[in-house]
Amino acid sequence: MQHSEDRRWSKDVYASARCAGVLLALLLLIDWGASTLTWWRGALWTALAVLLFTALCPARVRAGDNWLTSRRLLRTRRVRTDLLVSVRCLDGISPRLLLRDTFGGRLELDPRVLVDNPDLWLRVDEGARRAAAAGTLLCGSLALSRLGEQVDRENALGVFKASGLE
Repeated sequence: MQHSEDRRWSKDVYASARCAGVLLALLLLIDWGASTLTWWRGALWTALAVLLFTALCPARVRAGDNWLTSRRLLRTRRVRTDLLVSVRCLDGISPRLLLRDTFGGRLELDPRVLVDNPDLWLRVDEGARRAAAAGTLLCGSLALSRLGEQVDRENALGVFKASGLE
């Protein structure tokens, strides 16, 4: 069984760990420089760095034939893309894409993951087309078509940049 996954995930995890590590190092260095570093303050700064890492750590997104998963540190969400009921774009501080299937599965992800990974997008789009043809996709076709246009636009720009035709 072949699947696709977010190609930038490992780099994003490394960046999250680097940010948490830098914060921990700075807090320990400042505390040590002020001669106020104790074991409990060190534990507090470590806990703060771990909290920052968990907040920044991205979800690992994978897709296969008719499924999409998003795995965080403690929870995995999965939807059947061929049985989607709704797809909604949620605007706010960071845009999110909310997918729901007929079994009650709910998955929320950053649409940028699909834009940056055309192979993931193709699997989601293929499943959503099956859901629309079967009549289960009740709302969200417009959101998917807009996202598809954005994926196509980004891919075309990438081809133009790679070939020097900007």
